[in-house]
Amino acid sequence: MFGTTLSSDVILARVIAFVIAVTIHEFCHAWSAYQLGDPTAARLGRITLNPVAHFDPIGFIGLMMIAIGWPAFGWGRPVPVNPGLLRWGHRGMALTALAGPLSNVVLAILFVVPLRLLNAEPVGFADVLVTQMIFVNLLLAAFNMIPIPPLDGLKILNGVLPPFWYQFTAPMERYGFIVLFAVVIIGGRAGAEVISAMYAPVYDLLRTAIVGSLPL
Repeated sequence: MFGTTLSSDVILARVIAFVIAVTIHEFCHAWSAYQLGDPTAARLGRITLNPVAHFDPIGFIGLMMIAIGWPAFGWGRPVPVNPGLLRWGHRGMALTALAGPLSNVVLAILFVVPLRLLNAEPVGFADVLVTQMIFVNLLLAAFNMIPIPPLDGLKILNGVLPPFWYQFTAPMERYGFIVLFAVVIIGGRAGAEVISAMYAPVYDLLRTAIVGSLPL
């Protein structure tokens, strides 16, 4: 997945896929928070499909590194959420967090379904773009399910666990980003392999369920 030489078409298609996938991912966080009672993101103009509103310079550099095949991690501009305003407390926060990865799964399905129904394959750059849209969206969905902040997985996990466990997961909210950054960036290829081992089972499951035997 990483460390291979990619063609210019693949890199361009992957960049386009990341912009679309991250924009919709962050939009769905903001939209779901608003639907659950928190207007914070809405007041900041985050319920929009304009990529500029969700752009984070450092996170974008990480995404570009992934696009050219380097081990890294990237992100969009985080959506501010006030858990105290959400209905159902931690459950509402879990639903808001889940909206992002779920949107990526839906996007991947939207690009796979026409291929199955039409029994046809796109050609040229369209073929590359469709493949990268599916790959990137499944990658983002699986990666964000890792229960290490600032990824969505821990918020989703907290919505499932009894409140007793919050005292044990709370420290991860403070130090999770440092841990993730150290593993991926400082850990180099070994760190990338550790992270890959964490999301690969979810990615493989989604790919098998959604893509199946399609030659992508």
